[in-house]
Amino acid sequence: MGNSTLCFLISFALLAYYIYTPLPDNIEETWKLTVICNSFKIMHYLATSTEMLGLAHYMDVIYTITNQGNVGPISDENVTVTDTTFNGIPVRLYVPKRKSDKLKRGVFHIHGGGWCVGDKAMNDYDLFSRWTANRLDAVVVSTNYRLAPKYHFPVQFEDVYTAVRWFLQRQILEKYGVDPSRICISGDSAGGNLAAAVNQQLLDDPDVKIKIKIQSLLYPALQSLDMDLPSYRENKHMLILQKSLMVRFWSEYFTTDRALEEAMISSRHVPVESSHLFKFVNWSALLPEKFKKGHVYANPIPGTSDLAKKYPGYLDVRAAPLLTADTRLRRLPLTYIMTCQHDVLRDDGLMYVSRLRQAGVQVVHEHVEDGFHGILSFLSFPTALNVGLRVGNEYISWLKENL
Repeated sequence: MGNSTLCFLISFALLAYYIYTPLPDNIEETWKLTVICNSFKIMHYLATSTEMLGLAHYMDVIYTITNQGNVGPISDENVTVTDTTFNGIPVRLYVPKRKSDKLKRGVFHIHGGGWCVGDKAMNDYDLFSRWTANRLDAVVVSTNYRLAPKYHFPVQFEDVYTAVRWFLQRQILEKYGVDPSRICISGDSAGGNLAAAVNQQLLDDPDVKIKIKIQSLLYPALQSLDMDLPSYRENKHMLILQKSLMVRFWSEYFTTDRALEEAMISSRHVPVESSHLFKFVNWSALLPEKFKKGHVYANPIPGTSDLAKKYPGYLDVRAAPLLTADTRLRRLPLTYIMTCQHDVLRDDGLMYVSRLRQAGVQVVHEHVEDGFHGILSFLSFPTALNVGLRVGNEYISWLKENL
């Protein structure tokens, strides 16, 4: 066998290994999803290589690539779209054009992206906001916030909270014709984290008189204490969001110091003096039996206090809403939580469902058996997926009935 033939066979084997993406049996459109997953792999390796060469931070590369498809505030026949600011925070407004004697619903949405990437102008966020505004006859506010690695917690939370408080002023609601009794605060992924934290913070804000009717948390990230949940074990290498990437998102939220990431990946970042917080994220007590699947709970090993002293944010309830006490949870509004079976963040959502219900909060839980992380980010050509379109339509229908 010649050297050229051997090199070809080795290259072919490496390529085959690289493009192979094992998918769950219940996943549809496997060919399209395989292409999408491989695109994410290429982006990951490009960002990793660029960072290793010292040319740019990993997250900056991902942000640049994913924002290539951003769209401007273009109005259509149904919705007027404008970019503006709420007390200095960039937002995009979607206002239905049809006339009505009634005040409109209000939906305030927070985009995902691991607190590091994402934008209100991304094509699928823009499309979903248009659908929501048109089908619900709702004023939709889609907000941006400053991102890591340039900015760390609590900047992202504070930006979103600033925009929400601005929106909830009675004169602002009157300006846009929004019914103050029919407002939803929603978010997906890291945006779901921010939505949960914002809704908790509003409970104790004496300057906000408006009561939120619904909080919608779409496959949210809700805690950074335990990275060894069954969903992390089962979906460690699954599709769009792998465990290693989620851990890096969490650590970048607080610092560019990779020592925190290393401690998080091995679950040794919670100091002994904070070990009492594990009761709020003990999956052995909070997960329904069908999701335990024979997994054995291992008591987390406490770490040193050095990292927690440097970066206390990961123990802050504004960053990890699951750490909030039951006395606070019970005051929250009607809650919609979406979880996906093939998602490392699945059990974060499931535990919050359990804790909210135990606190007496009305919770609607939508579990997508054939779903994976970020399904509502695959709505437009050429990456539109049936599961995203189906779940998105079902969610908007639910909002139409309940908001």
